[in-house]
Amino acid sequence: MTQNTIERDNLRKKAEELCSQLTLEEKISMTAGKDPWSTVPVDRLGIPWIWLADGPHGLRRAPVTTEMGYGDQLPATCFPTASALAASWDRDLLEEVGQALGRECRQQNVDVLLGPGVNIKRSPLAGRNFEYFSEDPLLSGEMGAAYIKGVQSTGVGACLKHFAANNIETRRMHINAAVDDRTLREIYLTPFEIAVKKGHPWTVMACYNRVQGTYGTENRKLLTEILKEEWKSDALVMSDWDAVIDRVNALKAGLHLQMPGGKKPYSLKTIRKALEAGELEASVLDKLVSELIYLILKSRTAKDPAETFSREQHHALARRIGSHCITLLKNEKSLLPLAPDAFERTKGRKMKITLLGEFAETPRYQGNGSSEVKPTRIDTVKDILESEYGDAMELTYVRGYSLDEKTPISEAEFQQALVAARSSDRTLILAGLPLSYESEGVDRTHIDLPPSHNRLIKAVSDVQTNTIVVLSNGSAVAMPWIDLVPAVLESWVLGQAGAGAIADVLFGKVNPSGKLAETFPVRLEDTPSFLNFPGEEGESFYGERMFVGYRWYDKRAIKPLFPFGHGLSYTEFSYSNLKLSSDLIEGDNMLEISLELENSGSVAGDEVVQLYIHDRESSLIRPEAELKGFAKCSLAPGEKKTMTFTITRRDLSFFDSLKQKWVAESGDFEVRIGSSSKDIRLMAGFTYDSRERIPYVHDEFAFISTLWKNGTTRAELCSMIPRWISRFTAEGASPIDAEIDPFLLEQPLIKLPHFTEGEITEEGVLSLVERCRTLE
Repeated sequence: MTQNTIERDNLRKKAEELCSQLTLEEKISMTAGKDPWSTVPVDRLGIPWIWLADGPHGLRRAPVTTEMGYGDQLPATCFPTASALAASWDRDLLEEVGQALGRECRQQNVDVLLGPGVNIKRSPLAGRNFEYFSEDPLLSGEMGAAYIKGVQSTGVGACLKHFAANNIETRRMHINAAVDDRTLREIYLTPFEIAVKKGHPWTVMACYNRVQGTYGTENRKLLTEILKEEWKSDALVMSDWDAVIDRVNALKAGLHLQMPGGKKPYSLKTIRKALEAGELEASVLDKLVSELIYLILKSRTAKDPAETFSREQHHALARRIGSHCITLLKNEKSLLPLAPDAFERTKGRKMKITLLGEFAETPRYQGNGSSEVKPTRIDTVKDILESEYGDAMELTYVRGYSLDEKTPISEAEFQQALVAARSSDRTLILAGLPLSYESEGVDRTHIDLPPSHNRLIKAVSDVQTNTIVVLSNGSAVAMPWIDLVPAVLESWVLGQAGAGAIADVLFGKVNPSGKLAETFPVRLEDTPSFLNFPGEEGESFYGERMFVGYRWYDKRAIKPLFPFGHGLSYTEFSYSNLKLSSDLIEGDNMLEISLELENSGSVAGDEVVQLYIHDRESSLIRPEAELKGFAKCSLAPGEKKTMTFTITRRDLSFFDSLKQKWVAESGDFEVRIGSSSKDIRLMAGFTYDSRERIPYVHDEFAFISTLWKNGTTRAELCSMIPRWISRFTAEGASPIDAEIDPFLLEQPLIKLPHFTEGEITEEGVLSLVERCRTLE
């Protein structure tokens, strides 16, 4: 038993002792917040309160706990948002962000930071996508786990949110995520499962929406059966703010803490009445309160003396982190990086650069809603270029468009932008989605940039062939001008120091290494949930099932604008020497994979190696390939490194809704290694033997083909109806080798009495089903 385990056990015992000394009124009071940001203290027993504060990309702390703090919060570093951080594909970087956030929480006496959010980007229209990591559950979960580790390493608790299937902002307080069990498990719960098992968050936040008909705060299946019992999490479960509908049902489901509190007299009366009527067991209330006290005690004992940090250091950290998130989408003619010094040596004059777009002086650095941070400072691209690169070039700035769509620029100012672009050597256009386009509580209705941005890009491309577009947005956008411009940088929403990060990549101080964490479609109509998002009549039907993001585009052979995992570099990487530890894997044995990665270019750079698994044949429909591993690697020119991965049984599995468990079928699989989901460099096949040879025959409506595909159950079938089987058996051949008509194979077992003309009865079919079950 480790020292940490002993300390945790002692804290739990103390929490139970304190809980036993509480009055019923005190217990009930503790299950709801005291005010917007704190828990209820019990002074007579020395139980303190703890402070909760919004994240996830910066600390939004109100001056006092009694105020919501919108527009009046304390200054804090605004780091890149989750949409940007995920593009780094860098676990270490996410942990570093978490540590920095933890330090700021410590300095401002915050005990629990409300982040990260690992909800899946089901549609690019979701208004809160800038707060979430990816369309892929593995990438989302790994990024979330690393963030949690970083935050909690400082003695501050993280809050994993919003549990679960919270993918829509439209009518989010009531909308029902009508999602089947398999899709829920494989796509929407997997990122939470990874983050819980690897990150061990102190708290989890239940969502506003309903999941399979039940509100997230009242969903016992999610909060207790899956989170607590199956995943073995000891996290406290709190509600999203004002999410609780039924206090008693929430407690019964496993919700420890309602935030931001409620009407105390009403809550006391309602819960007391439920206890008296036997609708709520006293032991349930005691357990929840004891676990809440445990969190309070842990948060108070986990901290060292108050943390100190430099605002300038964290600003510089935000800049460095941002530079590793920027994604180079296109770079024809190697237009980037800009090299003004080399240009001057060659041309005998300074490079003329025109900077266009109001984002250059009014940057888009975060999204709207509860995650809004009051930054300690804000850099602009215009100021950074002038102050850090001004001596190396001649810079001209013209707005080109207005961020206020109600007051567009004049035609004269627009023409001024075109004149400046025409006379320059390079033109930089900063475009993207204004703050109002991406907000908590509101979904987008299209994926277009503002018309003024598109107009500027198209017009400039007509007069300047060396045009570079730098985008700022929290989710995918359409680019109708993509064939007109040679270079595009996706800078996401980079926080307060994003301008410096953009400049560092533009001028080659940093080699871009970002990769898309979401697919960019050509048009909205191509997206998986186009017909079902956001939903109607209080329901959002997840009709695309598990085919979210690249899983959809790959399966339907739809070419995206830019595929999942895509991102260019200023150098080149070569993949070689793929090796598998075996070409046959059995049971729970793991498959070890290695390959050689070489920087075959002329500058240092980072590459994200992506591993996808393809199931060559499955009893259920599956995606063409799924991400099952990734690693980021830094290499100097000419340097080689061996990259290794491990594939487990779970990596080969799908969730079987009938069995209600993960199932890995025997069969042939393929390892695909690449630089993106569509840029596969190496492939190798292997066979998996699950050692679970007997198919699941759930009832008499199972198909004949289910039994016929398996040797053991095929033999059982042959023994029960030998005369009928003989019709399909060649002379001298074994019944096992019979070639049954495909039409008949796809009939349910209950039809056998008819097809066999009474050779087997209905009772015989039921007996066959039972015998097959005993063979499993």
